[in-house]
Amino acid sequence: MQKELVIGITIAAYIIFMLVIGLLNSRNSKDISDFTVGGRNAGAWASALSYGTAYFSAVMFVGYAGATGWKYGIWGVWVGIGNALFGALLAWLVLARRTRETTRRLEIKSMPQFFNKRFNSIGMKRFSVAIIFIFLLPYSASVYKGLTSVCSVLLGMDEQICMIIIAFAAAAVVMLGGYVATLKADFVQGIVMFAGVIALIFAVIRSGQVGGLAVGLEAIAKETDKLNLGVKEHVGLWATVLMTSFGTWGLPQMVHKYYGIRDDHEVKRGTIISTVFALVIAGGGYFIGSFSHLFFTQRPNNSNDYLIPNMLDSAGLPNILLGLVLVLLISASVSTLASITISASSTLTMDFISDRLFPKMSSATAARVTKAVCGIFVVLSYVIANSQTPILDMMSYSWGILSGSFLAPYVLSLYWKGLNRAGGWAGMLGGIIIASPPVICKLIFPNAELPGVGLIADLGPHFACAAMAMSFVLCIVVSKLATKAGWSGSAENPAFYEKEIIQTSKEEVLILNAD
Repeated sequence: MQKELVIGITIAAYIIFMLVIGLLNSRNSKDISDFTVGGRNAGAWASALSYGTAYFSAVMFVGYAGATGWKYGIWGVWVGIGNALFGALLAWLVLARRTRETTRRLEIKSMPQFFNKRFNSIGMKRFSVAIIFIFLLPYSASVYKGLTSVCSVLLGMDEQICMIIIAFAAAAVVMLGGYVATLKADFVQGIVMFAGVIALIFAVIRSGQVGGLAVGLEAIAKETDKLNLGVKEHVGLWATVLMTSFGTWGLPQMVHKYYGIRDDHEVKRGTIISTVFALVIAGGGYFIGSFSHLFFTQRPNNSNDYLIPNMLDSAGLPNILLGLVLVLLISASVSTLASITISASSTLTMDFISDRLFPKMSSATAARVTKAVCGIFVVLSYVIANSQTPILDMMSYSWGILSGSFLAPYVLSLYWKGLNRAGGWAGMLGGIIIASPPVICKLIFPNAELPGVGLIADLGPHFACAAMAMSFVLCIVVSKLATKAGWSGSAENPAFYEKEIIQTSKEEVLILNAD
């Protein structure tokens, strides 16, 4: 069967599938609650695979896997292992149950609402809305760019056509079906990703350039030695590990996956499923990227974004496997886009348009407005994706600012009653300020550099890690100072913790905390 026919059938089948999922679930998103949390009745498999597919997109497969493999050789696999251990396993253990209980008890549907109820601050709520909508846009755009580089190399497709296809698929499932449709689509897409990565690993290992697992590992170990990695490179590697692993803890579209889990039993099962999925997908993706030096002596198009696509093209994949790879990357990208779009658009609608501009808006009208905002978000992402900014840069900028501002206030709120509004603001603003230099330098001072380290615009992961760490310090220190000095923002909020959900075999009942 000709390659073009395989490609055409694959794309057509995928688009039809997404349309069917969206149409079948369109009646389940009549109001804003259904659109955002879907009745809070999601099982372990749906929640875990939705988390994993939102986590890993073409950005990881194409941007990060290629860049880390080229820069760090076999050491790049540690990024995938870190994602599984810290970004999946530890994240679910620390965050899932408490987030599920808190958001269900207080009827929270978004991260800005979480901050509003925790800190009694409308200002913090609206500030969070702006940060989420603005800085999820470049992340969304990076997903487009990740897939278009594959299509342009493997398929000979025009990049604009590819962007339109993925935008249409993401918009269809989100605007028609909302949260429930996304969960169901992610379940199927997660299975496709799992099977696709395993098939891809075997295909790359068996390629002429690698020559089998044992031979390939020995060869890439020698190539890694030639890189002469020093302290500077290892700092960059572990900054990437930490940013892509712990960064997910503060991303609103990732935290949102915990809101709709049915009960604590499903949380425990979801923890295992999510970890195994992340280990295969991320570990496999970075493992493939680590072989890049066996395929090339120089980067194709002088860009990291084209390493993986050209590797797959050089590996001589069969047409059937090429079609599976295409579905894998489209599935990964669309699921991530859907999560980002729902999170950004529902937040803007619920927590600003409806809350501030049109307070009498009905829930059904809010759902329709959210769908329209989703369409606008997709278009804006498409526009940004047409810039010349590399995939890795756009993603690291988004993750750095979002996680730098939200991670510490969110995590500490779940566990520490002593965190107050002054500390929350300090952590949030401090995180943004510390994470911003790479973005500013990229836009205004592209040649600015840190002596002995490199261009500031290329240090997104470094600044992101610093922002996350310092945000915790600021939250704790300023909270204690505010309490000691009696500032107006030092008041605690015990009502946020007063009740907890106790599960019985048949139902959940609310009782007051003993303490």
